[in-house]
Amino acid sequence: MTQKINLPELGENISSADVVKILVKAGDVVEVNQVLMEIETDKATVELPSEYSGKITEVFVKEGEKVKPGQLIFAINSSSAAVKSEVKNENPVKQAKSDSNIPLAEKIQHEVSASLIDYKLPELGENISSATITKVLVKKGDKISTDQILFEIETDKATVEIPSEISGIIKEVKVKDGQTIRTGDVVLIVEIQSGEHKTQIHQESARPLISEDARKEIAKTLKDYHDDSDKNKIGLRRSEIIEKIVPASPAVRRFAREIGIDIHKVKGSGNGGRISIEDVKNFAKELNQRLQSGITGSVTVSAYKEALPDFSKFGEIERKPMSNVRRKTAEHLSYAWSSIPHVTQFDKADITELDKLRKQFSPHIESVGGKLTITAILIKVVASAMKVFPQFNASVDMENSEIIYKKYINIGIAVDTEKGLLVPVIKDADKKNIKQLSIELADISKKARDKKLIPDDMQGGCFSISNLGGIGGTYFTPIVNSPEVAILGVSRSSVEPVFIDGEFKPRLMMPLSLSYDHRIIDGADAIRFLRWVINALENPFLLSLEG
Repeated sequence: MTQKINLPELGENISSADVVKILVKAGDVVEVNQVLMEIETDKATVELPSEYSGKITEVFVKEGEKVKPGQLIFAINSSSAAVKSEVKNENPVKQAKSDSNIPLAEKIQHEVSASLIDYKLPELGENISSATITKVLVKKGDKISTDQILFEIETDKATVEIPSEISGIIKEVKVKDGQTIRTGDVVLIVEIQSGEHKTQIHQESARPLISEDARKEIAKTLKDYHDDSDKNKIGLRRSEIIEKIVPASPAVRRFAREIGIDIHKVKGSGNGGRISIEDVKNFAKELNQRLQSGITGSVTVSAYKEALPDFSKFGEIERKPMSNVRRKTAEHLSYAWSSIPHVTQFDKADITELDKLRKQFSPHIESVGGKLTITAILIKVVASAMKVFPQFNASVDMENSEIIYKKYINIGIAVDTEKGLLVPVIKDADKKNIKQLSIELADISKKARDKKLIPDDMQGGCFSISNLGGIGGTYFTPIVNSPEVAILGVSRSSVEPVFIDGEFKPRLMMPLSLSYDHRIIDGADAIRFLRWVINALENPFLLSLEG
């Protein structure tokens, strides 16, 4: 006899619900009160139990679909026309909710067959329906006692221990490390001594499975996803949220955030791909080694990405492979942007007098094979500033909680080439005069454009300069070239009226943008550094005085 199951009334003023998860499929045999699916209203997530026993012949809905009370959802070929009276006479959804509140001990009492107990995962807290087994602490044949810890499990917000509420002998372990299970799933088969099971089953463990603070935190987090006022902004159902959670403990997640690692990109070495702190450390170490050696590979951007739409639906397209330079630039800058807390400080330098000196001495520099540019002058100025502010000549070692201060000063210069952005490095910039720096800058820029740079030309940088003034623009926010901690961006200079000594005068002003790693450099230090650079540009004698 085919029975039809329609979605029951959900409550006052509730006219629809979302299908979160369908737990059965056509061909499955179900029992009365077996949960068929989870649905979610604006106020709660509930389970829908079966009113009949028999075989599912058809499923009329799918996950993610919106359903309404009275809508046909399942068809069951029932072996018996008998319907459980209490389910028939009560709202099935309400019945499901009340079932979830039955204490674990009472549920076990109904599961007793002779002296074997189906030990189920208890309720973990409001709106928490599943957890991951991080460690199974018992095995078949073990004798257990009340309050003995059986498992360590982890929800999205807490790692907790599951104590035994009974004593007996483990006959079968139904779960394993790394497995995700739902509340109510059978985790153990336990044999208890005759005559003892009644008293043991009714004992309630005094130990809470999850602390009250953890329960509140979990409930608040999940409530945020169900809040009507933010529903359109979030656009995620609970099932989708769970799918995005990686197998890692809160402590591991926090550690990854603190060192700037996207945990979605880390491959776990534990059971079921579980991620440990050591996995995060090894991932960060590998990235750092690749970046220092100039070999970034594809570890940063390919591990976690969003699917692109089919652009050809909107018009003609052409696909071209990335060049190696472009690919490595994308990977390196993606890592730098995601791992370094960037702040950018802006200011302007009055280079009116400096530009006059530059033009005056340019012929001399050109006669020896160099070119006296603002960039060449900035290399000398920045190198001098790094002696005054050593925190700008450093790198952060989060793994060992150390700051590495360098006793040498090498300046990287961003060069625009046909193949993309390259950053050759001028070594020992502080030990060279502006003439030497001008000649070396011209040589290394030509090597970059002629594709003749060798790996050593690209390594060992302590600070970078990116000058876009020859192209245009006012200000920009350059990305710190990890593992460096700062970069100076230079934009096009322009003549502006500046109020000096009671009157406006035309001055050549150069915009500067200093991006820095806020883990090691504070805002006050950043503006002091930038003002020192500006004062040196406006008063060249300062280089001899303090540089």
